[in-house]
Amino acid sequence: MNDLKVLVVDDESRMRKLVRDFLVKDGYSVVEAADGEEAVDVFMSDKDISLIILDVMMPKLDGYGVAEEVRKMSDVPIIMLTAKSDERDELRGFDLGIDEYITKPFSPRILVARVEAVLRRTQADADSNVISVDGIEMDIAAHQVKVDGEPIELSYKEFELLNYFLQNRGVALSREKILNNVWNYDYFGDARTIDTHVKKLRSKLGSKGDYIKTIWGMGYKFEG
Repeated sequence: MNDLKVLVVDDESRMRKLVRDFLVKDGYSVVEAADGEEAVDVFMSDKDISLIILDVMMPKLDGYGVAEEVRKMSDVPIIMLTAKSDERDELRGFDLGIDEYITKPFSPRILVARVEAVLRRTQADADSNVISVDGIEMDIAAHQVKVDGEPIELSYKEFELLNYFLQNRGVALSREKILNNVWNYDYFGDARTIDTHVKKLRSKLGSKGDYIKTIWGMGYKFEG
């Protein structure tokens, strides 16, 4: 987790120093803000922030206001510090996309452990959006496919079909199963539409198209 940057937002300088010292000791880079408006300004000007530790009660703009502004721009993980544990406040925070709540007073070591856990979880979520198989790289979130580093253009259904193949590598898939999962159960067209899409997909994948094997009389299997 070293070299990741954390924005610490609290109007108490003593609290910011306490949190900063423990984070820096653990290998993190830290930037600070003393109120909500400054926090938004710092976040907008620094694109390298990996996580925000955010106090609720602050002048100018409270923590919820900061979270609302940040969420308009980014899904960066946010840990909220609160002086009291109130269910309504926590529900409001989770509605705004707060990842964790920590009630003051807290152990700085526990806070660092929570930071590490949140970053591990969010990094795993980000990684799960990218599938790589033998030179085929599929970024689900960006809706982009690269073959040996070169982007290729796929239609929406070609993209969905490739995704289904990659998620089911080595599994024999009947045309009916492919229709049900890629075209959904409400599709009433001819199953031969799958053959047409597979042919186009193979062509666009170039030599990697050979990974899509035909199972005669049944369907297809991806063997990459």
